[in-house]
Amino acid sequence: MSESTAQTPEEAPSRHRAAVDEFVRLWGEMASHWGINRTMAIIHALLYAEGQPLDTDEIMDRLAISRGNANMNLRALLDWGLVRKTHKTGSRKDYFEAEQDVWRLTTTIIEERQRREIAPVQRALSDVAMDLRQAGGASPEEDAFAGRIEKLVDVMETLDEFTSTLLPLVRGRRAERLQKIVRYAARLRSSDTPPDDA
Repeated sequence: MSESTAQTPEEAPSRHRAAVDEFVRLWGEMASHWGINRTMAIIHALLYAEGQPLDTDEIMDRLAISRGNANMNLRALLDWGLVRKTHKTGSRKDYFEAEQDVWRLTTTIIEERQRREIAPVQRALSDVAMDLRQAGGASPEEDAFAGRIEKLVDVMETLDEFTSTLLPLVRGRRAERLQKIVRYAARLRSSDTPPDDA
């Protein structure tokens, strides 16, 4: 490495810190677009990026968040299975570390979002349509509305089945199989006739 590109001892940690901070910021923005709590996302991002356990005080300091906010979101991350509690010899503090396996991480996020967000909405929409159908004497408008809800639920159920079918491949780290499905879907999209070699 030439003298002009060599890092000083102070530059390497500073550059690493800047990269982690940028990762945390981007992860928080992306999570917000998905409807996930931003603070929960940035805590997870910090733990994932650091790759080592941090205690609550370190998390609060790095992210400039309150203790109550940190504790509430750490509990949520523990509940989701995205973070584990651990301890260090000689310390009475609780430390937290993020799942580092990206396949397991992805599977957990998909499963938890299905269980916590998608499935309850599906059930609630189905109940609305059923109530309209069973009320008796439904107006044409109510009947049409129930039909629209049922079509929406059908689409949600199809997407749910698709996700459930793919999850074992994600869990099993079957990247080749997933890539094959993506290529097949792309060919379906560009052709009226489904290809034979699925």
